[in-house]
Amino acid sequence: MKKIYILSIVILVFSCTNKKTNSDKNHSPEIEREVVVSEFQTLIDSADVKGSILIYDLKDDKYYSNNFNSAKKGNLPASTYKITNSIIALETGVVKSDSTLFKWNGEERRLKIWEQDMIFKDAFHYSCVPCYQEVARKIGVNRMNKYLDKLDYGKMKVDSTNIDLFWLEGESQINQYQQIEFLKRFYNSELPISKRTETIMKRMIVIEEDETYKLSGKTGWSIRDGNNNGWFVGFVEIKENTYFFATNVEPNQNFNMDLFPMIRKELTFKALKQLNIIK
Repeated sequence: MKKIYILSIVILVFSCTNKKTNSDKNHSPEIEREVVVSEFQTLIDSADVKGSILIYDLKDDKYYSNNFNSAKKGNLPASTYKITNSIIALETGVVKSDSTLFKWNGEERRLKIWEQDMIFKDAFHYSCVPCYQEVARKIGVNRMNKYLDKLDYGKMKVDSTNIDLFWLEGESQINQYQQIEFLKRFYNSELPISKRTETIMKRMIVIEEDETYKLSGKTGWSIRDGNNNGWFVGFVEIKENTYFFATNVEPNQNFNMDLFPMIRKELTFKALKQLNIIK
């Protein structure tokens, strides 16, 4: 009788514990990790654009955004792909270092700033499309696809007809979560690349820094079916934490397009300030 009584207690305790465990499993951690920031939407509305700002807190493993559904929508990576293109170029030896020289052939280019000889680092910061088209052609379709699979970067559609345009035109897609996940793996040295490439890239993508923070990243701008789409992706390192961001916006009908090159960065900076990440 005593044995039966003890066994009943054990079964009861196990049953309660198991219920608690199942309850914990059913409780979605994703909800706790995603915080809606209405102020981000106010920023976007006041800028006369539509889209979303996504910020990831590495230390707390938490996302902040005005619209998480929008952040899951895929878009052409545009010039944000220059980060990945640069990594592949360095890994394949197509480009030797961030000081590799790109000679201008004298032909007229869309932007005057591109009409000069420039080193790889400057080609990145000037977002020199002809320079990176040359890089992509030298990498080639097979190696490009091989490394895209290896690096697990979005859903790129690359073939012989678009090797030097697939990030600007066509069906290639990446969303804001994927942008941040890729940058997070890069930052944490989790990409299958050499330490040399990683070191060069981390040096090359720095935009600005002061005594309080270091900002790294890349903008992007594509026009598809007449619709403009703008990116700003990257990460901010402060003393006690690192925050990753991916901003993607499109202008409203009456938007002043002269402001579009600046608006992606401005919105991101305002969002970072809203969260007291930078001052």
